[in-house]
Amino acid sequence: MSRIDYRGLAALDAVIDHGSFDKAAAALSITQSAVSQRIRMLENSAGELLIVRSQPPVATAAGQRLIAHYRQVQLLEAALTEFPHAGSGAPARPEIAIAINADSAATWLQEAVAPLMSSGDCMLHIRLDDQDHTMTMLREGRVFGCVTSETAQVAGTSATPLGAMRYLCVASPAFAARWFPDGFTAEAVQQAPSLHFDRKDALQTRFIAQRTGHTGRLPHHSLSSSEGFVRVLEAGFAYGMLPLLQCEAQLKTGTLVDVAPGHVLDVPLTWHIWDIQTPFTRTLSDNIIATARKWLL
Repeated sequence: MSRIDYRGLAALDAVIDHGSFDKAAAALSITQSAVSQRIRMLENSAGELLIVRSQPPVATAAGQRLIAHYRQVQLLEAALTEFPHAGSGAPARPEIAIAINADSAATWLQEAVAPLMSSGDCMLHIRLDDQDHTMTMLREGRVFGCVTSETAQVAGTSATPLGAMRYLCVASPAFAARWFPDGFTAEAVQQAPSLHFDRKDALQTRFIAQRTGHTGRLPHHSLSSSEGFVRVLEAGFAYGMLPLLQCEAQLKTGTLVDVAPGHVLDVPLTWHIWDIQTPFTRTLSDNIIATARKWLL
């Protein structure tokens, strides 16, 4: 590709970000045929397919590289102009996307992003995924930074250790008495209903394998909501893994109990970012590092 067509890159990014050609057209205030034409011209210039026309559309490896480049350029351009608070001719606010695990989002993240979000000068897009999978979004250029349990380095990025999030295996007192009368044993976990966040959630199986040696299937419910997760455990429907930050109050009041006393699972977290230095990205990164180190082990 001798010369990059940024109108085509904008269309490519919009299609992947919004999940369809028609939504991308609406976001760009152009027709759907214009979006298709721009992407087709971009593919002709690149000499390869950039989008798999599925439902939703998926970027190819080449498409992901171009989207990553486009979003990095957008961040750098935003650093050249201060956002004025008034005036009809004000440029669009810079946007920063990050990926983070739901447990961090439910505990310490709000404190970290509060200064940036309350100013209104920058739009922040927070995408949730399991801490073992947020790195994928960074590699694909879909986010500027991510909180992850992965330690592998990605070219063009920097990594900063944040500390460890401590998890306990908990349940309501009545549930623990019913399903774990003889303690947290391999026999008990094969019978007791557990609660997983989603199909990517491996915390429970990892903890059970370490504590009991059982590595087989587990009876489990699923609920992809950090707040709902706590309520289901308190209601006595299942047992599950919760961050100490999220269940410390319930353990003190007795609505939840530790079903494996003395045993914890510590998950080290790392902040990975693209090497893009703007006032907004520096502020965001500094706040995330400082706040995480305040609350994590």
